Amino acid sequence: MEDVILNKVANSGLITIDLEDYYIPGIRKQIDIRDQLFMGQILKEKDFREWMKVHNWAAYQDAYVAVFCSADAIIPVWAYMLIAAQVEPFAKRVVFGDLETLETELYKEIIEQLDSTAFDDQRLIVKGCGNLPVPRSAFVMLTNKLRPVAKSIMYGEACSTVPIFKRSSDNV
Repeated sequence: MEDVILNKVANSGLITIDLEDYYIPGIRKQIDIRDQLFMGQILKEKDFREWMKVHNWAAYQDAYVAVFCSADAIIPVWAYMLIAAQVEPFAKRVVFGDLETLETELYKEIIEQLDSTAFDDQRLIVKGCGNLPVPRSAFVMLTNKLRPVAKSIMYGEACSTVPIFKRSSDNV
């Protein structure tokens, strides 16, 4: 009699969710106002507007763009607005913040649109490690979205999970 190797993970009824599957492909770019500050501290309107005129905005064609200032300086709101107005016709999306903020905004849209009914009363594993820049905030947003419908949520790989949530029989 042959020994049959069973894949217990495949037969467990667990559903693995990999947030990398929802990653929006495309070029990410950032515009750091710090590079336009006088002495690294002051935004001079005349110089800034001159830079705005000569900057190559077409370089952001079809890119996802993050606009921010990495210097510890007070930047007037209008500066960010001017950049957004110039880059928006070229970019797929423009956000205020760094690249992680950009990814957070992209994942926020995806998770808000996610049909959670497919996960009703299911045992879920949210895959953790990967190669793409999935922000930590996406894991929190996904947990908030799925907790009301899931039977359980775990984090990690099927062979080694961390329990996150389990619906008690009192809540059913």
